[in-house]
Amino acid sequence: MTEAAPHIAIVAGEASGDLLGAHLMAALAARRPGIRFSGIGGPKMIERGLRSLYSIDRLAVRGYAEVIGQYRAITAMRRALAQQLIDERPALFIGIDSSDFNLDLELRLKASGIPTVHYVSPSIWAWRAWRARRVARAVTHLLALFPFEPELYAKLGVPVTYVGHPLADVIPLESDRAQARAQLRLPASGPVIALLPGSRRSELHYMGELFVRAARLLQQELPGIAFVCPTATRETRAQLEEALHRHGDGELAVTLMFGHSQEALAAADVALVASGTATLEAALVKTPMVIAYRQSPVTWAMMRRMIYLKQIGLPNILAGEKFIPEFVQGEATPGALAAAVKSLLEDGEAQRRQIERFHEIHRTLRQDTARKAADAVLRVLDGERA
Repeated sequence: MTEAAPHIAIVAGEASGDLLGAHLMAALAARRPGIRFSGIGGPKMIERGLRSLYSIDRLAVRGYAEVIGQYRAITAMRRALAQQLIDERPALFIGIDSSDFNLDLELRLKASGIPTVHYVSPSIWAWRAWRARRVARAVTHLLALFPFEPELYAKLGVPVTYVGHPLADVIPLESDRAQARAQLRLPASGPVIALLPGSRRSELHYMGELFVRAARLLQQELPGIAFVCPTATRETRAQLEEALHRHGDGELAVTLMFGHSQEALAAADVALVASGTATLEAALVKTPMVIAYRQSPVTWAMMRRMIYLKQIGLPNILAGEKFIPEFVQGEATPGALAAAVKSLLEDGEAQRRQIERFHEIHRTLRQDTARKAADAVLRVLDGERA
């Protein structure tokens, strides 16, 4: 390692983290030519020069019950990765979201003298306080995406920088629906619904079939309706194709694609979206939406005892009110989702109210995030090396 070209270890565990990591890596490389990255990431981070030590798919598991089945493999991988990084002594470690994996890794690395930056604040505003204390022990510096988070962490003595959200920088303030439909070869007229049932295989296990069955009901009520569904990987595409084969009756007009979620949302009149980063993406594209989420009964029973927020969708959390319809667990049935999407599709005033709030959220989160995050990382790096 040289002063001019430090080695930074970086770990992202899912598609949204891969996007964040790629933007941050590009900004860091622009400031420190020759900088080296190794760790875990997806195709976007690998394209930016990441030396990937493990497949990101091994971490793309969500929910307590789902993790139990992979627990030994994941913990063994984390132990091996921690030891490898301790041996290699990178100048800095960056954990991107995936707090269940990264915080334990950061605890060990920080204890060994490697400074740690956690990018994407764990949701202490949604979970009990024990998680906040764990963050304070694990991180040298925290990069927060949302404006209300720094004050919460300041009370714990955690150094934190509000950087905004990179999606707010890269997504334009206005989208062209006609252009997006032409690009995706979708009908120029008639209703189009975007289906985003999740980027992880564990999510699609519970929501792929649900979204397909809701779409089937919508098509029965609204002949001529079209659906567009972006997928994150070949595996998730295969899951959706199987759900379409079993529940689409071979007649459901769904355009499946790899990636291009922003274009799919821009082309749609309304979106049906699984709770997660995709809800924020839909808000920034200004696509009115219905939010849904289902997971294993065991995971849901455990989460109900720990989560105290009334909303699950990020736009609703940022707004402090449930202005977007949400359907969770038992409420998320094909009939309920189809009815909610149809109601929103036919209610221009409800669409307008959502879009107005989306513009407010976009302006708040547009902070030139990659630059701010890179500046904060380099301050930590240079401070530790000095």
